[in-house]
Amino acid sequence: MPLGLIALAIGAFGIGLTEFVIMGLLPDVAADFAVSEAAAGWLISGYALSVVVGALGLTAATIRLPRKPVLVGLLVLFIVGNSLTAIASTYEVAMLGRVIAALCHGAFFGIGSVVAADMVPANKKAGAIAIMFTGLTAANVLGVPFGTLLGQHSGWRSTFWAISGIGVLALVGILALVPAIRHAAEAISLRKEIGAFTSLQVWLSLGVTILGYGGMFGAFTYIAYTLTEITGFNATTVPWLLMLFGVGLFAGNWIGGRMADKSIDRTLLFFISALLVVLVLFGFFAGNQVATVLALLFMGGFGFGTVPGLQSRIMHYAGDAPTLASGANIGAFNVGNALGAWAGGLGIAAELGYTSPIWIGALITLVALLVIVLAMILAKKASVASPQLVAVG
Repeated sequence: MPLGLIALAIGAFGIGLTEFVIMGLLPDVAADFAVSEAAAGWLISGYALSVVVGALGLTAATIRLPRKPVLVGLLVLFIVGNSLTAIASTYEVAMLGRVIAALCHGAFFGIGSVVAADMVPANKKAGAIAIMFTGLTAANVLGVPFGTLLGQHSGWRSTFWAISGIGVLALVGILALVPAIRHAAEAISLRKEIGAFTSLQVWLSLGVTILGYGGMFGAFTYIAYTLTEITGFNATTVPWLLMLFGVGLFAGNWIGGRMADKSIDRTLLFFISALLVVLVLFGFFAGNQVATVLALLFMGGFGFGTVPGLQSRIMHYAGDAPTLASGANIGAFNVGNALGAWAGGLGIAAELGYTSPIWIGALITLVALLVIVLAMILAKKASVASPQLVAVG
């Protein structure tokens, strides 16, 4: 395994931690700034929407620059944003810090996915992407629970100081371990990269990413409230329950990456279908503690098992101009994050209860399932009509 993949995973760990740890600390943050649950949820949604801006804007702006220095610059942005959140005296300043940190997110994962794929043979690209995203899943298995504990015992700001420190470590790792792979300037043309979006399959892939990820986050964004108000868990157990979700993410990412190297579309069909089943069962049995524990584990596993396949799918259909499409897909993950958080918040605001985000997530996932089926059918027809167009199913 190339050591550069470890460095990318370290960066993914820090970025994943700042994205997800806020969910376990949401009640503390809301209380500190004296805002509602829905307003606090915008620290998640605002972050996610800013990821989209960074994924497209920063990736496009740096498309012709050497990728290693760009990754370093993105991590500097990440450190500045999280430090600002840590010292924020108002909700607005905290939001600004979240936005600054989020700008690096999409471009880092988008460019990092291409760098990771370049390090390995063609038949191991999804696995290499999965290794980078292992940092993201490790952030959920280890970082989020312990970050939540730190925030509960030492104040939520201490968690963001710790995240800033991890950002520094990631910066050193990128400098030391990621090779400076150079590409000919003509091979990285912004016009060519934009041209990848003329592919219908690229747009369908983005749609599956938004809806598939949105379904999981529709259920997960307000999970702290579901666990304490519906299932009856004590607030002190929430970090450990989040660790179970993280274990599911880790396992799903690892298994999904290996399955996607064999068949991307069939892998996505399996994981999205399984996620839908889990969310429906979770909606019915959210009041049962044993069922909830299992639902958290499998929701994480099936939800994140799609990630390597989704990232590989869009890079496949973007052809030899994958960088901007890869960044756009990272943005799509976070549009899904924002969609899920917003939709789940609507359910709570409408006083439908703390299980309503789960049912809303299930509905979004059902639409994702329909879209991937449509994409598979169209890809099959295109490959039959034009044999040079290779489907990934």
